[in-house]
Amino acid sequence: MAGPIAMWNAFQRDQNGVSSIEYALLAALIAMAIVIAVGALGIQVNALYEMVVAVMPAMP
Repeated sequence: MAGPIAMWNAFQRDQNGVSSIEYALLAALIAMAIVIAVGALGIQVNALYEMVVAVMPAMP
């Protein structure tokens, strides 16, 4: 059985968790960019629909 110091040194050298955290941060950044883009696009589409609704009653 390894001693506490050997276990601590092995824990410090382990890089598996670091990669997972990096991927999670990257995924969160991409998701945030998608939410912002969809929100901005939704505002523009809503304005377009309102313009179409305003024009429709004028059409015969």
